Amino acid sequence: MSFSYYGELCTEVYDLTKKVGQSIGGDIEYYRERLKNCNGPILEAMVGSGRVIIPLLESGLNVDGVDYSPEMLASCRQKCEERGLKPNLYESNLKELSLTNKYEAIIIPAGSFLLIEKRDESIEVLKRLYEHLLPGGRLMLELFLPDNKFETDGKFEGTTAFNLPNGDIITMEGKLVEVDLFNQYKVSYLKYEKWRKGKRIQSELQRFAARWYGIVEFKMVLESIGFSDIVVSADFDYGKQPTNSKQTYAYEAVRK
Repeated sequence: MSFSYYGELCTEVYDLTKKVGQSIGGDIEYYRERLKNCNGPILEAMVGSGRVIIPLLESGLNVDGVDYSPEMLASCRQKCEERGLKPNLYESNLKELSLTNKYEAIIIPAGSFLLIEKRDESIEVLKRLYEHLLPGGRLMLELFLPDNKFETDGKFEGTTAFNLPNGDIITMEGKLVEVDLFNQYKVSYLKYEKWRKGKRIQSELQRFAARWYGIVEFKMVLESIGFSDIVVSADFDYGKQPTNSKQTYAYEAVRK
């Protein structure tokens, strides 16, 4: 079985566990407040299936979305259509992003930026996002650190079952296969299986990698790209200084 990238079963689980408008730690409220004075277009990168973009659209903001997963985009598009919303939704790898629009703000909620596994690719993505901002435009994203328990390779992470509205069940089994503290990333394998009346009808395997950054380190990365006026806020409280490793760190940086 080959690896998928946010495929059909993963998207079904995502839709079930990250519903439209479901705030994670106050992130939707934070982005809505920080973006409320935007007159120009906004881009949500790694838009997923619409958890954040839809409430922002419903609040009157002009937001486009981009994602690499066609399954996620299809789900997002369907939800938008059901609500009478018609945002521009683009399928693209962020390191190859080339849109005609320039944006007043670009957001990447939910720590999704950490899913860019390779450091050189993450730098290229930041450069692309910088190029897609209007002068004075803002990049907004949040990061977090892994927990303090660095498991050894091969650590079993457990199995979770998700009950779908039609009676089907999706099981998700996770196994941590690699942790590299020096290079700041870890890799898990996730196996999704869909069951109907006791029979397995579909399977999907996902390689799930996550990279992390130190608070000051990422600020320096942004500065190296050309961003300025960088503000780091703890737990979606604008301007609140981070004090511990369990917090979420929201970055806001301006294109010169």
